[in-house]
Amino acid sequence: MKPAPRTDDLLSLADRMVRYGRANGADEIEVSVGDGTEFSVDVRLGEIENLVEAGSRSLGLRVIKEEKTAYASSSDLEENTLKRLIRNAVRRAALSSRDEFSALPRLSSRSVDPASLSIYDPEIGRLDSKTKIGLALETERIALSDARITNSHGASFITNDGEAVLANSNGFTGRFQKTYCSLSVGLQAGDTNDRVEDFWFSSQIHFRTLEPPEQIARTAVERTVRQLRPRKIKTQKVPVVFEPMMTAGLLGFLFSCAAGTAIYQKSSFLVGKLGQRIAGEAITIVDDGLLPAKLGTSPFDAEGVPSRRTVVVQKGILKSYLCNTYAARKLKLKSTGNADGGGVGPNNFYLEPGPHAPADIIRSCEKGLLLIRTLGHGLNPVTGDISRGAFGLWIEGGEIAYPVSEITISGNLGEILKNVEMVGSDLEFRGSICGPTIKVAEMMVAGT
Repeated sequence: MKPAPRTDDLLSLADRMVRYGRANGADEIEVSVGDGTEFSVDVRLGEIENLVEAGSRSLGLRVIKEEKTAYASSSDLEENTLKRLIRNAVRRAALSSRDEFSALPRLSSRSVDPASLSIYDPEIGRLDSKTKIGLALETERIALSDARITNSHGASFITNDGEAVLANSNGFTGRFQKTYCSLSVGLQAGDTNDRVEDFWFSSQIHFRTLEPPEQIARTAVERTVRQLRPRKIKTQKVPVVFEPMMTAGLLGFLFSCAAGTAIYQKSSFLVGKLGQRIAGEAITIVDDGLLPAKLGTSPFDAEGVPSRRTVVVQKGILKSYLCNTYAARKLKLKSTGNADGGGVGPNNFYLEPGPHAPADIIRSCEKGLLLIRTLGHGLNPVTGDISRGAFGLWIEGGEIAYPVSEITISGNLGEILKNVEMVGSDLEFRGSICGPTIKVAEMMVAGT
């Protein structure tokens, strides 16, 4: 069995395949190589349900000839196999439709040192399987030790240790290593007629910053039991306070509307609104691929465009769409470094924090809803309309009074953003899209 190629060998292989593609008829060619190991374990009621530990290596390529594009991929990195793949891709490109916007990005004069981003933790690669399984088991064990918890959806621990290599015919070559780890648990409380559920998790680049099992378990327990014995409420318009995870969901919807693909397809309510007010003065939203040690950070995107900080909304004004090279060319803009391999994706897309403590935001509501969970779809990017089933905690006199269920929240994303009265100080980067607690002045909450 041949030894696994080293990183230098993979970069050299990608560069050779680029040169081979050009010599065999490609006007432009891009070659990416992914190499890594993954581990995941799911446990439930103290037993292992799923366990995966595997390594993977794959090569993907994009060939452009006379403004016609073909794609190919292989997990076999034997050179003769790859050369045959490239020749076939060049032939297939000639059979596809011409698209004047198909092109690789021009080589940038700017570059980002991967070491400056702190996105690789060698400790994750040194963790043994017993330790990883033990973290999941311990998290669930602590959660189930609380008498109020009646069942478990299970606990999971995941790690990924990978490397990305990219080369193209416009002169770009680059590589970086990145790690990831995540620990989570899902729980149930209550009996058959009053069953509630929730979960908690921690996801980090560095193992040392991962929340410990005790913290994850206790948070999951408290988030679950606070929903016990919910009440119904009458349909009414009230202030709605979004917990950080609910703010992240709102921002995820906004990202899909601000993505260049949605803009050129005219499937977004933000079409034609650059430079216009789409949110309140308190709203500044940023996409930043350069934040050290964050989950969405990388030195360059899937096309080799250097990562950057892009202000998407500045004090309520829409300043930028988020684009890969294709969307940018269609819209006569510049790439924002958001290519994700299949279109446009977020780096670290977040709402900048404000001055208000979450407790102060709740105290500001004489009556209202603290939104803690939603379900269903009900998102229309063309109009910005939102209608989703929801769970929450009712606020009376500035204090949490009781849980509520069987409700639906509805509104319009543009109007919601314009009616944000308070922005919390509790921003935490738990994913590539995140935000702090926010208070919306008024939304329709449909109950009985």
